[in-house]
Amino acid sequence: MRKIILSAVLLCGSIFSQAQTVKPLQIGNIVTLHSAFLREDRDINIWLPAGYQPDSISYPVIYLLDGGMQEDFHHISGLVQFLTMTNQLPASIVVGICNKDRKHDFTFPTTNAKDKKAYPTTGGSAPFISFLQQELIPYIKQHYAVSTQRTVVGQSLGGLLATEILTRTPDMFNNYVIVSPSLWWDDESLLKKVTPAISNYKGQPLRICISVGKEGKVMEEDARNLYQTIQAAGNNRITVGFTPLEAENHLTILHNAAYKSLSWLADSTHATK
Repeated sequence: MRKIILSAVLLCGSIFSQAQTVKPLQIGNIVTLHSAFLREDRDINIWLPAGYQPDSISYPVIYLLDGGMQEDFHHISGLVQFLTMTNQLPASIVVGICNKDRKHDFTFPTTNAKDKKAYPTTGGSAPFISFLQQELIPYIKQHYAVSTQRTVVGQSLGGLLATEILTRTPDMFNNYVIVSPSLWWDDESLLKKVTPAISNYKGQPLRICISVGKEGKVMEEDARNLYQTIQAAGNNRITVGFTPLEAENHLTILHNAAYKSLSWLADSTHATK
């Protein structure tokens, strides 16, 4: 009897092993662009929504600054897929920009000696912003069925860069998801540029969602000051929201903040007047 049972088990195992098929699991595409501004090649991860129909639908695009597979592309594209599936977000394309040196790309030059010592490669945000505006966004527009709606998602130094874009070329994006921005950079000099940049802004309507967790007095106060500064400007072309997430820290905040921010941005009650 034992031999019969053992033979049956081995036979079943053999059948199951023969029936297995292993295929690659693909969640998106990788495009390598050569940038004249960055003077290097840069990998771009692209996630397309289920049922992508380029001939009949134009899709909003979400640009993710820390967009490598070992960074935030995987979980943010999954989050967008979930929000779309549950009708909380229009079907969207996610474009993840892979980093090579985020401390260089996401920071403008600083006069602070401690910043320079901690970030010796600092100061490359200007060419990176030009790369986004003049190379990446046009490439996506040319090769994919996109609408005019563009969102940028940035955390920490990425949040600093998103804020810099807001002060330099605010209508590069319609929507800004700014999470735990490193506004302490260069002795908080960027905060001083916000009011002049947006007070007389007359471009397309903008929506800005700022989030911060339990991340220390400086980062928490800077994020709140950014929100209050934008709100105090009183520009009716700009809608701003603030989401404190006290249960989160600097390492855990992004997923929850992105979930709440993207949901907030998709809610028509927060549309600009």
